[in-house]
Amino acid sequence: MYSTLIMAAKDTVHSAGNTSGTPRCSTCRALRQRSSRFAVCSLSVVLLCAVGILLAPATAVSSGFLPGERVLFEAHNAYPYHGLWRNRIDNALGTGFPVAVELDLKWYEDETGDEYKLVLAHHEPLTGREPTLENYFFERVRPYVEAALEADDTTDWPLITLNINDIRTSRPEAFAEIWRLAETYKEWLCSAEKTAATEEPAPITLRPILVLSNGGRLATRHFYDAVPEGESLRIFGAGSPDADADNFRRWINYSWTRVEPEGQPNATPWDDEKADRLQALVRNAHERGYWIRFYALNGHGPVAVARLGLNPHYNFGSLEAVKVRWEAAYKAGADFIATDQIIEAREFEREITADR
Repeated sequence: MYSTLIMAAKDTVHSAGNTSGTPRCSTCRALRQRSSRFAVCSLSVVLLCAVGILLAPATAVSSGFLPGERVLFEAHNAYPYHGLWRNRIDNALGTGFPVAVELDLKWYEDETGDEYKLVLAHHEPLTGREPTLENYFFERVRPYVEAALEADDTTDWPLITLNINDIRTSRPEAFAEIWRLAETYKEWLCSAEKTAATEEPAPITLRPILVLSNGGRLATRHFYDAVPEGESLRIFGAGSPDADADNFRRWINYSWTRVEPEGQPNATPWDDEKADRLQALVRNAHERGYWIRFYALNGHGPVAVARLGLNPHYNFGSLEAVKVRWEAAYKAGADFIATDQIIEAREFEREITADR
């Protein structure tokens, strides 16, 4: 994966035999020559491009992204709460690619009705100073995405899975704005043709970002029903474990309480019964053609609840306890494992896959 390659190549990608200071790969040269917004790109962006170019052919086939083909840890609620913890998305992106992030959405409108926008927030009150989906996510990942497009190495695409299943409003304007953004950034997004055979999933055109949402009434209306036949679906909804995946509904979302009904804070030691429940859920999802996601698996002390803004209901109480669950979900083939401890989770992932 890119994250491992970046670390291994950090000191050597552009140093061996290159004393001119000019990047060898065309993607990195392009980044250097661009406007000032790319001048502030982190070293990890440049290394990402360089490693992709050096270790893969100009065009490579995806290593697998369909249900059951890979496991991603997901940065749960990777956005600020009331102006605090603004580094959450940077923490996620900094762990390397591919990676998944979840962002919750609300619709802000001031008292006069003159200002309104789609913002990232968990709960009210809203102030209007909350980050927007466009600026906080899409423009933040622009350097990564454009570098990936230039490198034309699709091995780990989609590099970023954006989960926006928690749209915390029923305002149609919010859903219309989400679709506007999907059209604005359509060259970045995975898509599938809307066909007459709604029950049959059409092939996905691979791009750097995959967008998942819920399968509710408004999401279905704006992200599927409103798309003309023959045009592209760019946002995919959640489905039901009792029905097969279709052209719109491509993933299933589970609380971890489906595996451990007692809940994270009261979890008893991991055992075969729990492992069987987990494996049955994953197996059913994959047999029906879905990606499967579990949320949220944390393990930390009580101080982190206040210091990092974490939800105590998702807390197993220790890093050791959550690592047992991370490994179980990873080995069961869960496609997305959501956690508020994305850095620790990715480090653990490298540990358990070191011999692969």
